Amino acid sequence: MQSVELFSGAGGLALGVARAGFEHSAVVEWDRSACKTLRVNQARKVESMPNWPVHQCDVRKFDYSSVRSGVDLLAGGVPCQPFSIGGKHRGHADERNMFPEMANAIRQLSPRAVLVENVRGLARPSFSKYFGYIELMLTYPEILRKRGEEWLDHLTRLERYHTKGRKDGLCYNVVHRVLNAADYGVPQKRERLFVVGIRADLGIEWSFPSPTHSAETLLWEQFRTGEYWERHGIKEPNPSSALRTRMEAVTQYLLPPPRKAWRTVRDAISRLPQPSEHRTYEEPWLTHFMIPGARSYAGHTGSVMDQPAKTLKAGVHGVPGGENMLALPSGKVRYFTIRESARLQSFPDTFVFPDSWTESMRQIGNAVPVELAELIARRLASVLGPKDSCPSTTSSISTLSQPSRSN
Repeated sequence: MQSVELFSGAGGLALGVARAGFEHSAVVEWDRSACKTLRVNQARKVESMPNWPVHQCDVRKFDYSSVRSGVDLLAGGVPCQPFSIGGKHRGHADERNMFPEMANAIRQLSPRAVLVENVRGLARPSFSKYFGYIELMLTYPEILRKRGEEWLDHLTRLERYHTKGRKDGLCYNVVHRVLNAADYGVPQKRERLFVVGIRADLGIEWSFPSPTHSAETLLWEQFRTGEYWERHGIKEPNPSSALRTRMEAVTQYLLPPPRKAWRTVRDAISRLPQPSEHRTYEEPWLTHFMIPGARSYAGHTGSVMDQPAKTLKAGVHGVPGGENMLALPSGKVRYFTIRESARLQSFPDTFVFPDSWTESMRQIGNAVPVELAELIARRLASVLGPKDSCPSTTSSISTLSQPSRSN
């Protein structure tokens, strides 16, 4: 199945989509350092990557006619800074707001499905009206915003069209959900908004995959059976006071919780050697070296070993100190190495980040966890099925309205 990836960054979403069986016809990213990361890993022949056609350019200038027809999936992690809780909160007024360009790509390519990732902050009340506008833009990509038209006036036209009943032209059934990566086996508590659109003429039903992992099962394995500590060959510690109430509730179950246990920082990094004291990008210390200067302060205390990591962050001005740190049992803290951070985002160990620590952590903090991307993409692949099993769309796609459509 054919896919196109926009705003690829370092390739977390693109790699997960490729693992799910999609073949990228184009991977588009404007940032030079991110493209360098993609090309270095292509040269290393990282799984699924060697044949990616990487285009280093502004998405607004990309020639969609260069992509062969029949795109199954259009995917992209639209830049999140306009809507990030840690950003400037400029939303639709931010020049980095690329959702209108995502709608343009849909209009150009008519993919069978669309997958968009963004920060959960986009779904918070202060952006609710604009998020509703985004969903309608993706639902009706042919109803364009007129030159000089305010977005609220465009929203009004979209709402009227949406409620009138009869629809024609290119249309998508769009749903969204905030997913916590830890609930799907990623060793990180990372909540992100995912938006999926399925072309309406296909008559395909869709729902997001159910969680596969849980905090309750982790507590069960830690403090009911002790299996977690045995697996790691360490003595069971005394639980913190904050865990006691939850632990007591869980350990009273007669049967273990039905899902797998959340994966922890220890699960992800315990088999790595001790980090090198010197910066090196050579084997066997590939991007696994110490960075000095970590310190704990109010609200930034790092991640503990025996829970999923806190959300890794890219930062607005460099790397934030607290949330990209490991809290050691001694009470001290240190920064996660690049390799440890990549594992917490479920990148394979063969995947390297060749730039500085700050730039590498920016790329990792902006990435979609590879394993979560793969899980969602596999579900999309399963519901889309082979193209020859879908109804013909020649008539509906060939009668699309002109770009100046003004419903």
